[in-house]
Amino acid sequence: MDFDEAVRYMGGLIRFGWKLGNDRIEALLHRLGDPHRRYAVVHVAGTKGKGSTTAVAASILGAHGFRVGAYFSPYVYDVCERVQINGEPIPHADFARLVTYVRPHIEALAETEHGQTTEFELKTVIGFLYFAECDVDFACIEVGIGGRMDATNVVSPVATVITNIGLDHTEILGDTYAKIAAEKAGIIKPGIPCVTATDDPEALETITRIATERSAPLLRVSRGAAVRPTGDSAAVRWDVPVDDEEFGPVSIATPSSVVLNAQMRMGGRYQRANAACALAAVESALRARGAALDDGAVRAGMAQAALPGRLTVIRLEHGPLFVLDGAHNAMAAEALSRAIASLRKTHGIQTMRLVIGMVGGHSPDGVLAALAPGAELVVACQPQWKRAQPAEEIAATARAYCPNVEIVPDVFEAVRRALRDAPPSCMVLISGSFYTVGEVLPEKLIAWWKAIDR
Repeated sequence: MDFDEAVRYMGGLIRFGWKLGNDRIEALLHRLGDPHRRYAVVHVAGTKGKGSTTAVAASILGAHGFRVGAYFSPYVYDVCERVQINGEPIPHADFARLVTYVRPHIEALAETEHGQTTEFELKTVIGFLYFAECDVDFACIEVGIGGRMDATNVVSPVATVITNIGLDHTEILGDTYAKIAAEKAGIIKPGIPCVTATDDPEALETITRIATERSAPLLRVSRGAAVRPTGDSAAVRWDVPVDDEEFGPVSIATPSSVVLNAQMRMGGRYQRANAACALAAVESALRARGAALDDGAVRAGMAQAALPGRLTVIRLEHGPLFVLDGAHNAMAAEALSRAIASLRKTHGIQTMRLVIGMVGGHSPDGVLAALAPGAELVVACQPQWKRAQPAEEIAATARAYCPNVEIVPDVFEAVRRALRDAPPSCMVLISGSFYTVGEVLPEKLIAWWKAIDR
């Protein structure tokens, strides 16, 4: 298969749905020589920020001179974004080659009691195989959904992270913080350090109980003065300047080290908490290899870490400020709204227009409650994904928060509608899903904007 054929084959597996459980992928990986056992793993779960935390951890480890794989879910513009080594996505040719290699094993496994491999399982296996082929030292792996029954939960990590807990995917993970926390805490392994920034009492109690049951040291990440090592084996602190909480430097103190005023490429106060989770996990991972943090490498890794669709900011020439962020649940949207407020102040933004499209499994009300009240116009759209929520449903919810709502189903056309007659003092925000953001290539948008006869 060539790349396009491999993508079509993988896409064809979507019809088999999302089947939580580990038996099938373990059987498939065993047929392939158990590639996921050949490198040290940092495993990252959470309701929000797990992709960014994965990226920061991988970047810091890479800056220490290691060969580092990173696995993300989902991608934004290209499926190969899911599988990276030292920040470089897997080449299309290698992706196609590995899908071709795995396909006969999938078909053979389908004839057994394990049944049909799913699309997500195949993507995960491709990552594990590629990391083994490239002889990585570490792999930073982002969980897909939950943790306990996720296809990625076949690894034997040297450190785990649960960034936070929110009410998302409730139809799969449960409808309380405790139930969701129990699913995500399924990645905690006996004796392996776990880092969490969870602050909900119910969720934290559940995570603490499971960590205790498994004799896993639990490091709690919270905001507080970070001027010296905490000296507390269970505490990690981070802090940012009060006058620039969303985009300023971050200071982080782990039990035995401190990094002061490190710059981050990623914007948003929540990314500073993610960075603290990543740094604490990396410190544990390095300790397992008999190594220690290097201050210069930490700073370089944090400054370089980036992911598409996470508060991407573009100033259009003689035009409005253009912002893309895949916030797809209430927790993410609330954090995004704080970052947007900071951007509006910094760039002198007077008005905002919101383009929003979402997929099933996420409540539009929580996202729109956070983002729509600050918009003069909401344009509801519908990404080209089988589980996309109808634009009409998004619009109906949006009208509770903004009186000016329009429906333009095509994502790119919706963005063009929002940009129509938008002055330089306006912000155009595209959000609601990475699938929505993924249909707005920045270079295409910039080219279209430049071609407009104004």
